[in-house]
Amino acid sequence: MQKKIAIVILNWNGKDMMRQFLPTVIEHSESLARIIVADNGSTDGSCEMLSQEFPQVEQIVLPENYGFAEGYNRALQGLDAEYYLLLNSDVELKEEWLSPMLNYMEEHPEVAACQPKLLWQRHPEMFEYAGGAGGYLDRYGYPYCRGRVFDTLEQDHGQYDQVVPLLWATGAALMVRRTDWESAGGLDGRFFAHMEEIDLCWRLRSRGRGIVCIPQSKAYHVGGASLAQGNPRKTFLNFRNNLLILYKNLPAEELASVMRMRCLLDYVAMLKFLLTFDFANARAVIRARKEFKRIKKDYLPQREENLRLMTTPHPEGRSKICLLWNYYAKGKKNFSDLHP
Repeated sequence: MQKKIAIVILNWNGKDMMRQFLPTVIEHSESLARIIVADNGSTDGSCEMLSQEFPQVEQIVLPENYGFAEGYNRALQGLDAEYYLLLNSDVELKEEWLSPMLNYMEEHPEVAACQPKLLWQRHPEMFEYAGGAGGYLDRYGYPYCRGRVFDTLEQDHGQYDQVVPLLWATGAALMVRRTDWESAGGLDGRFFAHMEEIDLCWRLRSRGRGIVCIPQSKAYHVGGASLAQGNPRKTFLNFRNNLLILYKNLPAEELASVMRMRCLLDYVAMLKFLLTFDFANARAVIRARKEFKRIKKDYLPQREENLRLMTTPHPEGRSKICLLWNYYAKGKKNFSDLHP
């Protein structure tokens, strides 16, 4: 019988991570899913290692490193499965992680995508930065999660074990219907990496589709395997891509006011880097804003398409709060403080 799920791990020079964590993917997923590694132009012998040590795993070999977004677009193109599951190579899995998500998606056709509860592999009692128990966005585009606000991680006490509407699900372990993936056009390959899943999920939510976290499913993420927190390249991509998702997805009546405030907040972030003598990251913020201004016109067709297809201008999960003010001025460090 054909399996409904295709788990696709996009790999770039992650041989050691796969050697450590791929056995857990095989053990706890093989009965329900095809397992595929899409190699993004690795030079560390990843493909040879897979052929020798994991011959049961399918391989898609891409000729170069296309980044997270375009790499997945190419790997999933024409892949025959009802559900795609994008999974990072640095994720450890345990028993019964996959069936709760599959069962929920089968019972809720209105839901386009879901994620497991994402916990920190090094400290499994803590939520993990990249996704926690599902993602939100504040008024000015700053992402946060149930279980993680900026750099503050919460312990998991079951406080977010209910299924609720989200704005976005983590790309570290994202299960999405193939029909929704294709209708939304997949990830925006021009992002290269970072925030592309937020952009995809926002498009789906604006078109009336659901995004949820299934807390009965758990995955354990190492995190920071591609670019470490504080890396100027990561800062550049995060700031630039965050501006792009706002430009692509904000309703017309909000765009000007939100982008004016974001300009101010970005320069505050740059000043903070300068005051801590972090000149590389200060420059990354400036480069991100310049790059956004340069390429913004290229995204006008996508913005117009998103507005035309929008049926839900203000989807749940996009809050009206200013996250920076609540976090730094009011001391609200946990999700439950922001959303009692």
